[in-house]
Amino acid sequence: MVGGTGKTGRRVAAGLRARGLPVRIGSRKGDPPFDWADPETWESALRDVAAVYIAYHPDLAVPGAAEAVGGLAARAAAAGVRRLVLLSGRGEEEARRSEDAVRDSGAEWTIVRASWFFQNFDEGHLLEPVLGGTVALPAGDVAEPFVDAGDVADVAVAALTGPGHAGEVYEVTGPRLLTFAEAAAEISRAAGREVRYVSVSADGYAAMLAEYGVPAGEAEVLAGMFAEILDGRNAWLGDGVQRALGRPPRDFADYAKAAAATGVWSG
Repeated sequence: MVGGTGKTGRRVAAGLRARGLPVRIGSRKGDPPFDWADPETWESALRDVAAVYIAYHPDLAVPGAAEAVGGLAARAAAAGVRRLVLLSGRGEEEARRSEDAVRDSGAEWTIVRASWFFQNFDEGHLLEPVLGGTVALPAGDVAEPFVDAGDVADVAVAALTGPGHAGEVYEVTGPRLLTFAEAAAEISRAAGREVRYVSVSADGYAAMLAEYGVPAGEAEVLAGMFAEILDGRNAWLGDGVQRALGRPPRDFADYAKAAAATGVWSG
């Protein structure tokens, strides 16, 4: 599993282990180690593996992502991996190159396209802004199909282990569209304190990321990507969770209540 320590990856690993399946985490600290920047580590990480979940960090839109994903997919197929499941970006044109590379690998494939995770607000880069009371993004008043990372992981586990998912592209979303202002209001109600959303420019957001310690080049890429995809292109709901799992996706309000109950937003 490549990306097995991230938001979806660790949930995928837990889901596989719950089914009694062995899991190998692809990371630089893994045994054997896996490093995206060092293809020499890939062969040993892929040895005797039947299926691979691929989540590329930081994003499929960054330069070199498609080449890295394509190289890994080709090596995986050559090593006898039968099934590849790629976590892709919803509405990201650059991500399509990685999807094509996985399709061309020769292995069975499933594409899981997701946009913003609920958990970005309590596990990711938006936690600190939430704690500070202001979430600033270059999103205007665009509505997004936020999705629960647990739902994404459940779809990936189903695709890795069950029949009927080969050749499928799952557009995974929550059950309703929300603007970031509406998401902040949901968090405010659940947390019992005000969290507001402020729209900023892409340049302003890149500067904010740099202040949080994100390398300048990565901050510019992420800010540009966010400004591009937060233009309304994803303002529609997909049925990937329903098709893959036969159940509805989790709602943001339920997530916010559960997250607030942990105390993560109490500061």
